[in-house]
Amino acid sequence: MTTLIMKNDLNETLHQPVLVRALPNYRVYLECSNGSKGTVDLSDLAGRGVFEIWDDYSAFERVHVSCHRAIKWNDDVELCADMLYVRMTGKSPEDLFGLPT
Repeated sequence: MTTLIMKNDLNETLHQPVLVRALPNYRVYLECSNGSKGTVDLSDLAGRGVFEIWDDYSAFERVHVSCHRAIKWNDDVELCADMLYVRMTGKSPEDLFGLPT
């Protein structure tokens, strides 16, 4: 298996998700390779579009980290790990990717 290491313009390795766990009320617990950890509330997505599968809460509980860094529930439903990191830490995408503000 090949490991993809992504870097931003500042040549810093992006934070890799290492653990994700479903919590009550459509929240997930997330741990990243840089030691950051916390919860992300995804209740705003529940029941909308492809996230209708979460109407069966056992589908939400099947969350895992995919081999491509995504936070994934099945082949049709996944979220970008960077988006979840931004929501968890409160950092802006500009901070995360080293973009000018």
